[in-house]
Amino acid sequence: MSFIPSRMKMAFLAAAGAGLLASGVAVASEQPATPSGTITFQTHSADLGVGYTWGEGKLVYQGHTYRFKVRGPNVIALGYSSLKAKGKVYNLKHLHDFDGAYGSLDGEATMAEGVGGALLKNSNGVRLKVTANASGARLAAGLQGLNFTLKN
Repeated sequence: MSFIPSRMKMAFLAAAGAGLLASGVAVASEQPATPSGTITFQTHSADLGVGYTWGEGKLVYQGHTYRFKVRGPNVIALGYSSLKAKGKVYNLKHLHDFDGAYGSLDGEATMAEGVGGALLKNSNGVRLKVTANASGARLAAGLQGLNFTLKN
């Protein structure tokens, strides 16, 4: 009798693995091979049902460093967290295309410290592939949007 459940478990794991592999190939094929630049940023999020994220960062593009602000609302979140992120910028053809709202349908569960990554995109086609370290105590689910605005 134990043979059938373990066989079902193996089939489920194989299907899940194939799904992850297929989704990874789709994301990789959408991303250009050569980055346009790099970014680093820090944010803080405070939430009680609905919350807010704020912070700042640096974009390195065509040999120059540009500072930017990070702002954005959070939906369905509770707690406080700080995040340090770094990553690569793709499809940035003009500096002014960097500004905008970057979105990702994502979730977060941070207790003390956590590590994660995301692929974000704005309406100008600029993509950010970031890895992040978070600290604090926070639970979030739903749309996480960030607005990046270059400082003068």
